[in-house]
Amino acid sequence: MKGFDLNIEKILEDWEVYHAVREIIANALDEQVLTRTKEISIYKTNDCWHIVDYGRGLNYHHLTQNESEEKIHNDKLIGRFGVGLKDALATFYRHGVVVSILSKYGKITLKQTAKSGFDDIITLHAQIEDTPDKNMIGTDFCLTGCADEEITKAKRLFLNFSNPEVLETTIYGQVIKKSHSFADIYINGVKVAEEENFLFSYNITALNAQIRRALNRERTNVGRTAYTSRVKEILLKCTSNEVISAITDDLKLFGAGKKHDELTWNDIMLHASVQLNKNNEKATFVTQDQLEETPSLIDEIKSKGFETVVVPTSLMEKMADYNEGASLGQKIRTSYVYNEEESKSFVPKSINVDSLDSHELFVYNKKNAILKLIGGQPYIVKKIEIVEKLYESAFFDSTVCGLWVPDDQRILIKRTQLQSIKSFADTLLHECAHAVSGADDVSRSFEIQLSDYLGIVAEKAIKEIEKNAIIQSDETNSTNNGNVKTSNSYKKSDTESAKKSFFDRIKDVFSGN
Repeated sequence: MKGFDLNIEKILEDWEVYHAVREIIANALDEQVLTRTKEISIYKTNDCWHIVDYGRGLNYHHLTQNESEEKIHNDKLIGRFGVGLKDALATFYRHGVVVSILSKYGKITLKQTAKSGFDDIITLHAQIEDTPDKNMIGTDFCLTGCADEEITKAKRLFLNFSNPEVLETTIYGQVIKKSHSFADIYINGVKVAEEENFLFSYNITALNAQIRRALNRERTNVGRTAYTSRVKEILLKCTSNEVISAITDDLKLFGAGKKHDELTWNDIMLHASVQLNKNNEKATFVTQDQLEETPSLIDEIKSKGFETVVVPTSLMEKMADYNEGASLGQKIRTSYVYNEEESKSFVPKSINVDSLDSHELFVYNKKNAILKLIGGQPYIVKKIEIVEKLYESAFFDSTVCGLWVPDDQRILIKRTQLQSIKSFADTLLHECAHAVSGADDVSRSFEIQLSDYLGIVAEKAIKEIEKNAIIQSDETNSTNNGNVKTSNSYKKSDTESAKKSFFDRIKDVFSGN
């Protein structure tokens, strides 16, 4: 019998027996993966619990503390620190569990004895003796005095022994149905954390640098920040009905404040929304603000047989980005897309100008004068028409006064805008800006075109004001022998006042619509 000094006095005082059992099981599972041998065995005979693998067999070289090259470069394995076995042996000894390790290389047991040459230092030693079976395959750990519940607790830390219901497997890991109220987070099949409010459990099989840094010797209490990105990547790769249905069902609970933590991540919510949009042609996404501020719109959507799904404003903004440039059939149906779909099926009817009343006709006949302010009717605009309604939707029709239809190259203006020259002018010039810029509201191109119109109109109006002021001044001076304002004083006071009044009117015009 030979003695092998493990150089252990006291280590990992907070480890329980099941932590040590976990290490033995982890090593056995790693050996199974490396050697592609059959599944490990865990069973009890008399008072001894056996943990058996069918690999290459353990020998005394494995008792040294050394990182395994083959484990370091294999992300499918559990261990990599080279200290787990020694930690486990020390824990067993401290708790009175008798260990016997058998392989074709020998039989190993444990004993405390003085360190060679230092009688006052007592350390744990491995005692190595010849094997009774030189043809033995694999390694058999026999743990005498290990309570059954310690084995059970250790096995619960491994996915292999939890009878998991795997919902979907991706290149980054697996989505697993929860077996209890909380979710388990596994890395390569070993449990590293619990989550109280996750929708699923997860097994991460593709490690990244963040996870590698976070893994500790105990492999417990790994923080959420370490695995969040991988969990997201797993979910974003999911397409199965089981996973997508569960996420979208959870998404529908957002309005009631019952969502799970995965649904606090906007990219996951967007992914779920895209999938729900594909699977449910009646789903229409709205925000809580829209529920409260535009109940008529929500009632209208529901009356058409659509199902409203409440989402946060931040997600609605991401949906708008997603829909940008997408064809109508590929867009996520938000309240805005709903209106777009409705408007496609509605053709506004033009009103014959002969049917306008005298006041409406008076305002409408100012069209050319208004357009002359910006250099005439833009070449791209072929028609300017008056309509009763712009949209089928009562909500959207009540909030929109004019519309540029690029396909037909025509501007549509609601009849209600003919109540005054101001309302007609601001809508007409607004839609001309859309036509010339080819841009939507709240866009840089549209703002530039509006600014250009403001400049053109202002320049023409100022010249007209100054011209009229000079003419009026000259006429007054010639008939009143200087008893009234001079030309210079008129231009300085009344002209400036007229300019200010004009700019106020221009501001009013472009603040509408």
